[in-house]
Amino acid sequence: MTKRGGRPGKAAAAGQAARMPFVLLVVALLGGGLISLLLLNSALNEGSFQLTKLKRETTALTDEEQALQRDVDGYSAPDALQRRAHELGLVPGGSPVFIGPDGKVAGSAAAASEPPPPSAPPSPAPSAASSAAASTAPSAAAGAQAPAQAPPSAPAPAPSQTPGR
Repeated sequence: MTKRGGRPGKAAAAGQAARMPFVLLVVALLGGGLISLLLLNSALNEGSFQLTKLKRETTALTDEEQALQRDVDGYSAPDALQRRAHELGLVPGGSPVFIGPDGKVAGSAAAASEPPPPSAPPSPAPSAASSAAASTAPSAAAGAQAPAQAPPSAPAPAPSQTPGR
């Protein structure tokens, strides 16, 4: 056999040499793509962790805001304002007096007078409570005693139920 076209070994080596830059380019592109995907995935995970942290913080701040709003609603309720004003020694004012644009006074000024103290709710008489306890004691099992009733204390302020909040 004779060789055609002269040096067949060199032609195969030249073909492989021409493919080498292309193979290196493909490998470099694949490697760069994988590194880019890794960096993108890391950035997305970091953003996800930050988003979770911010959602948790938002929930905590919303809960705190709602608790503070309940406190404000409780303090601004009319009965709470009246009780606090009474504690400070304030009394309700009389009818208002107005000064018109021409300087004339409409109404008559009078000093505010202290209103009568509110009547206390009737408390059960101690003799009635003890007679009720005495009447239940004989019917109870041997050795059992009726529980002593504690004197009524001031009612705790009810939490404000504001609709829509």
